[in-house]
Amino acid sequence: MRSAEEEGEPDDRELTGLERSIDRVAHRVLLGRPSTGFRGFLVEAGVFLAKQAWACVFGALLLAVIVAARLWWPDDAVLARNDALTIAAVLIQIGMLAFRLESGRELWVILLFHLVGTGMELFKTGMGSWSYATEGVLRIGAVPLFSGFMYAAVGSYMVRVTRLHALRFSRYPRVWMTSAIATAIYLNFFTHHYIVDLRWVLLAGVAALWSPTVMHFRVWRAEPRAPLLLVFAGVALVIWLAENVATWGGAWLYPHQEAGWEPVSPQKLVSWFLLMIISVVLVTWVYPPRKPVRFRAPRPG
Repeated sequence: MRSAEEEGEPDDRELTGLERSIDRVAHRVLLGRPSTGFRGFLVEAGVFLAKQAWACVFGALLLAVIVAARLWWPDDAVLARNDALTIAAVLIQIGMLAFRLESGRELWVILLFHLVGTGMELFKTGMGSWSYATEGVLRIGAVPLFSGFMYAAVGSYMVRVTRLHALRFSRYPRVWMTSAIATAIYLNFFTHHYIVDLRWVLLAGVAALWSPTVMHFRVWRAEPRAPLLLVFAGVALVIWLAENVATWGGAWLYPHQEAGWEPVSPQKLVSWFLLMIISVVLVTWVYPPRKPVRFRAPRPG
């Protein structure tokens, strides 16, 4: 008998216990639903949005806490708002593990994102690229500890979407090549303050390296595919939109926002796109890219 991997089905060993339960219920609800025509499209669209929402749960909860703190946290509270955000972020992370919304394997990726993100935060705040309120004690220098969880939210999304959509890739570059360009991108975030900014050169390198790559993913019955660079751009856009909400919520501010909130510059989309490359490479260290296979259509058990 061939394995689920050989048949092209998502391996439910990669799902958490709660996700396996939800998956079984979803199969019972969806089997028999239209598979073609406009109603079939609506079914696939609904499943896609539900999976995306589930993949974003960490980031969505953290963003909701940031907005709630902006609206309702008293300025004269004994507990500083930044410390409250850090405590809330820790509780969200504990809850994700306790309720089995994340696996232990994902935790390693999230820790990597914490380390990479915190290193960048310490440097960038020192250079004045952005700033945080100086309140609170749960911080390293000028960087409150909740900042690392914002990078972890990106990592959480990426590892969750990898297994929820059973991502596969055709013509994916060699991991050592992607790791090399991701390292160069990360270093450029630091070195461009002292020497020439190479982001456009690096952007061209990313385009050359990933332009042949196509992402294959599973929704319900549909097996769409998309150019990977287009997917990167789409995710970067969503992160930029979330960044606008977070800066409005006062999580951090760019220099042009200190006199009063203004939208984040669209130029930041390039930075987020390049940061996406670092994120993707970190995930591939734990979830190596897999080649596409033909999925077996869902059927009644």
